[in-house]
Amino acid sequence: MLRPSSETELAEVVRGAREPLFVQGNGTKSGMLRPVQAAETLSLSGMRGITLYAPNELVMRARAGTRLAEIEAALAERGQQMIAEPSHLFGPEQTLGGIVGANISGPRRISGGAMRDHVLGVRCVNGTGEVLNFGGRVLKNVTGLDVAKLLTGSFGTLAVLSEITFKVLPVTEATGTIVVHGLDAPAGVAAMSAGLGSPFSVSGAAYVPARRAAYLRIEDFSPSVAYRCEKLRQQFGEAEVLNTEDSQALWRELRDAAVLPAGEALWRVSVAPSRGPSVLQAAEAVGLAGYLDWGGGLVWLTGPASEAAHGAVCDAARAAGGVWWLLRAPEPLRAAVAVVPPETQAFAALRRRVQQSFDPRGIFNPLKLQAA
Repeated sequence: MLRPSSETELAEVVRGAREPLFVQGNGTKSGMLRPVQAAETLSLSGMRGITLYAPNELVMRARAGTRLAEIEAALAERGQQMIAEPSHLFGPEQTLGGIVGANISGPRRISGGAMRDHVLGVRCVNGTGEVLNFGGRVLKNVTGLDVAKLLTGSFGTLAVLSEITFKVLPVTEATGTIVVHGLDAPAGVAAMSAGLGSPFSVSGAAYVPARRAAYLRIEDFSPSVAYRCEKLRQQFGEAEVLNTEDSQALWRELRDAAVLPAGEALWRVSVAPSRGPSVLQAAEAVGLAGYLDWGGGLVWLTGPASEAAHGAVCDAARAAGGVWWLLRAPEPLRAAVAVVPPETQAFAALRRRVQQSFDPRGIFNPLKLQAA
């Protein structure tokens, strides 16, 4: 395993590479998407540390191998948090580079934006070993293409991230959750839509079919949360309101897909919120379990790691006009199926041109983001 401890060493490793590299942080996402066939593993786990934290400016910069747990601990000391609420599904050992590289975003995405929206700048090494710097420490500092956002969610297929600058926000004083019980999936989406369309600034909206309940989160100062929760509760009649402690525990479960039973494989399907129930229904018909997040626009599914189960997920996503991601599964399944939807001819041509400009030798995570 190649484990550079500095950006200079990283650039030297890339320049000296003659065969494909499997780029990773701590390897927590190695079971995600297509398996990479590479001669060497390039680990960023040796490039750790927070290099800048300006709480008054709401900005942090850290090396790509810095663990999520370290970042969250440093932010918590100053009463701040990562805005995108990244999932701990892959454990506390996952790194900042992995979170940004996979664009990991939690329930707050519907109100606060995805991880991509909060990346201010990156330093990286391209496929020829050249060190590149994009963006900076403030918003609106980019003219032309915002390359930092292009690299966010590229899964290490364009360049190797070495350092990331991102925006943070204060932790809210209080959190409340309105729980609407006794709903099927379509009624759950209707309840979430009503909450998100209300004037009460809902920051999370999820539906768990196993509990037949929809959840609407409100975060702010204590008096404001209490007022808005009560007003929203009145719209639903018999709805329950959870306090801050119970709300935070619930949304950690939803953020980490912990409301699902253990399964061999895990899928994520993105659709229009109104189509979420149809995907859930089709998956449940073949024995998969799931729930809805992002107001119904994100469907989490788990079940056996079989081609039949994966085919059912793909068919349901296509029928709903959505896309799927195979987030976790044994290597044989990931090697045999389309882990993401096939690219259109025009999109594939565009991706090849972009990839050629960053990684002309094609050495970074080859085929990681391709369907098959």
